[in-house]
Amino acid sequence: MLTNTEQRLTAIRQWLAQRDIDALLVPHEDEYLGEYVPAHNERLHWLTGFTGSAGVAVITQDNAAIFVDGRYTVQVTKEVPAEQFEYRHLIEEPALDWVMQKLTKGASIAIDPRMHNSAWLEMAQAKLAASLELKILDSNPIDELWHDRPAPVVSDVRLMATEAVGQSSQSKRQEIAQRVENAGADSAVITALDSICWLLNVRGLDVSHLPVLLSHAIIHADASVEYFLDPARLPSNFYQHVGSKVTVHHPDALQTRLEALQGQKVLLDPTTSNAWFKLILQNAGANVVNAADPCLMPKAAKNAVEIAGMKACHIRDGVAMTKFLCWLDAEVLAGNLHDEATLADKLEAFRQLDPTLMDLSFDTISAAGSNAAMCHYNHDNQPQPGKLELNTLYLVDSGGQYLDGTTDITRTIAIGQPSDEMIKQFTLALKGHIGVARARFPKETRGYQIDTLARQHLWAEGYDYDHGTGHGVGHFLSVHEGPASISKRLIDVPLTEGMVLSNEPGYYRADAFGIRIENLELVVETPTNGDFSVLSFESLTRCPIDKRNINVDMLTRPELAWLNDYHQKVWDDISALVEGDVKQWLHAATQPLVHN
Repeated sequence: MLTNTEQRLTAIRQWLAQRDIDALLVPHEDEYLGEYVPAHNERLHWLTGFTGSAGVAVITQDNAAIFVDGRYTVQVTKEVPAEQFEYRHLIEEPALDWVMQKLTKGASIAIDPRMHNSAWLEMAQAKLAASLELKILDSNPIDELWHDRPAPVVSDVRLMATEAVGQSSQSKRQEIAQRVENAGADSAVITALDSICWLLNVRGLDVSHLPVLLSHAIIHADASVEYFLDPARLPSNFYQHVGSKVTVHHPDALQTRLEALQGQKVLLDPTTSNAWFKLILQNAGANVVNAADPCLMPKAAKNAVEIAGMKACHIRDGVAMTKFLCWLDAEVLAGNLHDEATLADKLEAFRQLDPTLMDLSFDTISAAGSNAAMCHYNHDNQPQPGKLELNTLYLVDSGGQYLDGTTDITRTIAIGQPSDEMIKQFTLALKGHIGVARARFPKETRGYQIDTLARQHLWAEGYDYDHGTGHGVGHFLSVHEGPASISKRLIDVPLTEGMVLSNEPGYYRADAFGIRIENLELVVETPTNGDFSVLSFESLTRCPIDKRNINVDMLTRPELAWLNDYHQKVWDDISALVEGDVKQWLHAATQPLVHN
């Protein structure tokens, strides 16, 4: 049994030497290329001890390095032994650049093609062509050496009735098959887990925080689907649920079924599918059509049933948040300054009072004081969680996976009396949040055109934040759903009616404080008296924004009107569902503000 990092590194080096390979690249990603990696696929963690969500290691016979981004530069030094691994910055010095310096010309570096998308593989082949040989492995050495590997989670397959999701699987398959045909393809390989679950109206809990089943699918132009999941997992009424023209194959049959597409035009998303798929299809003589996953846009535009579910779960989630914030204020007043882990657990306990909660939608970011300056801070990765301190801010970013929808909310809470500087920065971020929430824009508008509205007030004072303003959110699916977003990145995807996106400007001052204000917004059509109707946002989130952090004199009259109107909606929707001290707290928290 390989029990520590040094032994595992030695075993990898022996494996490479036996095969006359000079280096190995180990990314954090697994074969599904999803945001969340199930425990049995945490290969980078097994090798290095690193628990972060993004990173890559390179091992040669003489050196080893781990590459992480700015979120993890402190964490990596605590988790990965410096005796075995150099620490490098993923963005400033990409792993391939490092290995080209370390190896002599003609040396070989091995990769598992299932751990990278085909766009990355093409880039790597081009970059290394003149100096190193890129070896594409048939098997992963870590899978051979990891003897105490946890078993995959085999969750129940949940069949989502048409009444719960608003469109039958058969209807969706017809729609997607038409899109496949329109793209000039005979078939499409669907690899994104949330797309497959959406298409077949199924859910599971195979991956923490993501209500999906580890599976693959091929949809053909005649709307038939080949579904790759162990048939023993399926409930007896599965075929009745999905309707005709769905065949189920054991995952072991995937390669054979892909090879059977010889001579066909096969649509494959180069960003969501791993490179192995493209290699298998090309070797089999299929003609690969590089195009976006055809489920992405239909999945992102929620139908009336999904929208009703999203609205309902946000009200119940708002009840949990309101109970938590009331409790938190009372604890601070009583002098009980808890640590971040206690606070996260308490919030989860309030959410768990709802029987429709299936999971959290991500690990709660519970960040006290200066820890909130790290925008993806995780208290679980610290030697000891931080504690609340008076006259600071507490940032909590959390969400739930409910049977009728997915939530994601951030609130920044005054602990005692925040400083004038904290109040100023919070108000600048709030003005940006309101700017997005009040936006009205023509159809075909892209997210990057909205992004400036969130940043303009910070920019004017010489400030900014280093993350996107908004990401898509699924319906009881991924809390980070493509293809649309609101950010500086020039993503050429229009915001369309029915999409749900986050609105989360913030501000982070290193070693001092962090601020983020996040609601989820539904894109709706709004009539005008002009030449065309426009799109606008309807806030779904129902939870007070902490008025103690606001300088009212910095708000314009329309901004103040928006804030007071928002708080009225929170009161109207939440007040009947809480009682006693919580209701009193909510009443005070939603009272209108006025200019001095």
